[in-house]
Amino acid sequence: MKLQGQIVDISSRRIYKGEIQINDGKITAIVEKQHDSSNYIMPGFIDAHIHIESSMLVPSEFARIAVTHGTVATVSDPHEIANVLGIDGVKFMIENGKQVPFKFNFGAPSCVPATGFESAGAVIDSEDIKILLSDPDVKYLAEMMNYPGVLLDDVEVLKKLTWAKYFKKPVDGHAPGLKGDAISKYIDAGISTDHECFTYDEALEKLEKGMKVLIREGSAAKNFDALVDLLPKHYENMMFCSDDKHPDDLLLGHINELCQRSIDRGIDMFKVLQAACINPVEHYNLDVGLLQTGDDADFIVVEDLRTFKTVQTYIKGELVFKNGKSLIKSVPLRKPNNFSCLKKNLSDFKVLSSASNLRVIEALDGQLVTNQLIEDATIEKGNLVSNIEKDVLKMTVVNRYRDQKPAIAFIKNFGLKEGAIASSVGHDSHNIIAVGASDEAICRAVNLLIENKGGIAVVSENEKWVMPLPVAGIMSDQDAETIGKTYAQLDKKAKQLGSKLNAPFMTLSFMALLVIPSLKLSDKGLFDGNKFKFTSLEVD
Repeated sequence: MKLQGQIVDISSRRIYKGEIQINDGKITAIVEKQHDSSNYIMPGFIDAHIHIESSMLVPSEFARIAVTHGTVATVSDPHEIANVLGIDGVKFMIENGKQVPFKFNFGAPSCVPATGFESAGAVIDSEDIKILLSDPDVKYLAEMMNYPGVLLDDVEVLKKLTWAKYFKKPVDGHAPGLKGDAISKYIDAGISTDHECFTYDEALEKLEKGMKVLIREGSAAKNFDALVDLLPKHYENMMFCSDDKHPDDLLLGHINELCQRSIDRGIDMFKVLQAACINPVEHYNLDVGLLQTGDDADFIVVEDLRTFKTVQTYIKGELVFKNGKSLIKSVPLRKPNNFSCLKKNLSDFKVLSSASNLRVIEALDGQLVTNQLIEDATIEKGNLVSNIEKDVLKMTVVNRYRDQKPAIAFIKNFGLKEGAIASSVGHDSHNIIAVGASDEAICRAVNLLIENKGGIAVVSENEKWVMPLPVAGIMSDQDAETIGKTYAQLDKKAKQLGSKLNAPFMTLSFMALLVIPSLKLSDKGLFDGNKFKFTSLEVD
């Protein structure tokens, strides 16, 4: 096969008219040649850190949409499904991904569960990490979220890091806000990247100390604007990632959007593409072609070098996207799950109290970090309840793996005026998480998910809506277009109930992620992420 276009040679910082010759999935020659084609041929985009599960799509369905935006590969941490199903969940992701022409690169989840302060469906210990890293399909040790364990020389954490060194595989980081001697020790442990920087100065310190910094722009966490000005000087040590991308957002765009935004800010195009296409391959030693003779024929054809509108996508020489249509077919899949709790009663969500003040989570739109507030308590008949006027709403995390009394907290900025929303996508243990204007609505929303063994739900005073997620309670068995449309409808319903958040379900899903400061809720109670210990709901 031969293909003509304007060749974008990122490494040589050169664009020229040429022809690519392909045989048996490999580029056999690239020659300069005059022709009339105005399209550009360039390496495909790579998402340098993503949890496929957060798209609510299985890998094969994710791939079907990603190629429409010129993405040919991902560096994927399967710790979401691993928290539900353990090693079997990781194997499911690898097996399903192999059924389609797309280059998934899965890691060994390093923190399952993320902490010992919550209940997950499985545990992956250092011996399991050894098994996973010995598999050539597992490319790296995924994000080491237990940074306190690294700093305190936790024996089990150090064993996991040692196995990564033994198998000569990179270690991904997760160290929000860490600086000074603490980040130096974290890096010295062999951890090479971080995607959690949310300020320019934080990212700069990590870059100067030898880390690779990923510019993250997902459905909830958006750090592009804070970090992108580092790219012109540090482009050799930066990458782009989405971390978590909901299905409706994925249908609209992927890494191509971040490249366009960077170009629009006046950043050199070759530097942008170095971060988007080249650096992930070199850092993770990925089997992804870079448009060089002898490489796998992984590349894209785009209309221009600003919007990067994709015309065609090739993976190992196979045309997987053309004329606005993905050529990747949906494949049959099994639906493993782990959901074992009984329906709840209204009384399970009552909190008897006479407190005057409460410790309240402040959700921040577009951020995973939260603030800790002290707010007046609202009590009815001795029960702490939501205060709609002050937007201090009751929130719960319900253990999905066994019957246990729900944990209760209060949260600000969700804005619901009635009803409740709930999700079994609750990072990282994926227990049920819900927030609502009343105990009754919260109970109804939680039970709707228990009935369906996973999903996301919205309830109003008189109606209810649910999107089932039968694969581990976090992914759908439907195609991307269907799930994207359904999710968008539920997102709209949540906003009609009063939420002003850009992505209320995505924000909700991170309110149980204890490794992100400062105040979160696990199924075991309210957790102070700065002090890394439980704290009280009531304030004396």
